[in-house]
Amino acid sequence: MSKIYYFISDIHLGLFSADEEKVREKSVVEFFKMAQNEAEEIFILGDLFDYWFEYRRVIQKGFFKIFNALSEITEKGIKVHYIIGNHDFLHRDFFERDLGVMIYYDPISITLNGKKFYLGHGDGLVKNDNGYKILKKFLRNGFLQKLYSLVHPDLGVWLASSTSKTSRKYTSNKHYGIIDGLFETAKNKIDEGYDYVLFGHSHDRAFEYYKNGQYINLGSWLDKPCYGKFSGNKFEIISWK
Repeated sequence: MSKIYYFISDIHLGLFSADEEKVREKSVVEFFKMAQNEAEEIFILGDLFDYWFEYRRVIQKGFFKIFNALSEITEKGIKVHYIIGNHDFLHRDFFERDLGVMIYYDPISITLNGKKFYLGHGDGLVKNDNGYKILKKFLRNGFLQKLYSLVHPDLGVWLASSTSKTSRKYTSNKHYGIIDGLFETAKNKIDEGYDYVLFGHSHDRAFEYYKNGQYINLGSWLDKPCYGKFSGNKFEIISWK
């Protein structure tokens, strides 16, 4: 019997007002509760939060129910994989040690139901986005992250939140040209032998066939929440309430 796998990306919790976030958090928790009833594994392709900077002894408040839902899933023996995105400024050991969630800093290759998957967030692959590619080198620099961790958490989280919102305004108004770098990368991966290539990041939902493979972008939960479901040899993008 084939197994069932779930995929989500770009939830961006923490972006809106407190009242709006309560509704969004409830929706995400309900999704996790639904998924754990039949999922063999769950994959988060980055940016679960609109900003995440993890201090050694301080955890951002406001996401307790999300943490609890993830912990419940892994305690049942269901694997949860988290590929960090461009809004994941710094992960330490909280997700792996306390929640049992596996963290990945680069795209991963995995075989599911006999099909070869290439999974990543997609940041750094968008064409004509050299500004972000330079910024990414700073955001992922261990020494600079260590310096930033010396900033008081109240100020550090505020700065991270402000930076995230500024980045969103910039990217939402930027035109990247007619070439979709994510799709072009997916084509290359399919040529290498992958059956499915999944990304997020661009917030543009896509389901494209290329030769014997498929490129899938899960969009975001900012306007039209959805998730991916793979069972047997069929991949679906399903809208979430």
